[in-house]
Amino acid sequence: MQSLGAWQVPPELDDLRRSVADFVAREVRPYEVGLDVDAIQLDDEHLTAARIKARAAGLWCLASPVEYGGAGLNFLAQALVAEESAQCKLGAYAPAGGAFGWDPPNLIFGGTPDQIERYAVPSIRDGKKAFVAISEQSGGSDPARSIQTRADRDGDKWVLNGTKTWISGALEANWGVVFARTGVAPGRNGISCFIVDRDAPGLSMRPIPVIRAWSPAEVHLENCRVPLSNLLGEEGEGFVLANRWLTTARITYAAGCVGVARAALTMAISYSKERQAFGGFLSDKQAIQWMLADSEVDLRAARLLVYEAAWKADMGQEFKTEASVAKVFATEAAGRVIDRCLQIFGGIGLSKELPLERWYRELRIKRIGEGPSEIHRMVIARALLRGE
Repeated sequence: MQSLGAWQVPPELDDLRRSVADFVAREVRPYEVGLDVDAIQLDDEHLTAARIKARAAGLWCLASPVEYGGAGLNFLAQALVAEESAQCKLGAYAPAGGAFGWDPPNLIFGGTPDQIERYAVPSIRDGKKAFVAISEQSGGSDPARSIQTRADRDGDKWVLNGTKTWISGALEANWGVVFARTGVAPGRNGISCFIVDRDAPGLSMRPIPVIRAWSPAEVHLENCRVPLSNLLGEEGEGFVLANRWLTTARITYAAGCVGVARAALTMAISYSKERQAFGGFLSDKQAIQWMLADSEVDLRAARLLVYEAAWKADMGQEFKTEASVAKVFATEAAGRVIDRCLQIFGGIGLSKELPLERWYRELRIKRIGEGPSEIHRMVIARALLRGE
């Protein structure tokens, strides 16, 4: 029985990983020095220069199809890039400082050629953001039952009314997709998906301050009229689109958490070998060694769980449960690692001179974003009880 290489990353993806790590080391981290402690991307001059180099290196809109200007990477490649590009001060929410652009929501590529040409292509070309508006005050973790925003047909327009909350990237976006009820059927039936321009009449937003620097938004729709041609997919099948987008996003979301925690662990290892206390280096103390060891175990386990979800997705197999497993473990493990690293650094770790306290705040959000850990545990448990 031949099993050699079964758990190896292909050589071409190892090359990609090294290229991304080198890019972040040369083109991102040096220019984070001097940025505001809660900056959300590189300054304009350095961001523009980094994006030019990223495009030239083929590191642009990594998940978007090649035919529309993206890199067209598979899920495993996206996971590798997400881990490496998160290893910078801005990495938790602006991988590589924003140098690799922003993929439009993959939902748009299931739209009509006209929708792709009007929305996806300009976003990729110009490096613009788009948002996805699912969550509402009535419940973000149970969209099938909590969505109350309505879309009613009026002549050649859909009229949207309702309020979405916790919408990431909306304040910086040019357009987005909004999920609303178009039918009377309860639950997931009767939910549809619409493309909405940022300047559409009746659309307004306000930031929601949170513990990270990058604020999500409340998106309010009051008689917001959009063309019939902006219905994305079939009427009443929006929940299928939402579920697909959420499931795939969890892979890179989890991988990015591993990357941030790995950067913190690298810092803690280096510091422990330099800091002297009680007649020796911190690295000589068993308590410190165990914290470093536990952190490495957490990260190795999280990484392989992310790879498993990515591999199954790339093979066209069902991967919803694996994505939930990876999301739960990676976000919680990364939080544990950051916490240990803060402890190793002591008081200086709490200082804004280092990125640790920022990462601590940002990683805390990751256990709630893209579905809280408790919801994913329900997904996993139900799969187990069904015998999957």
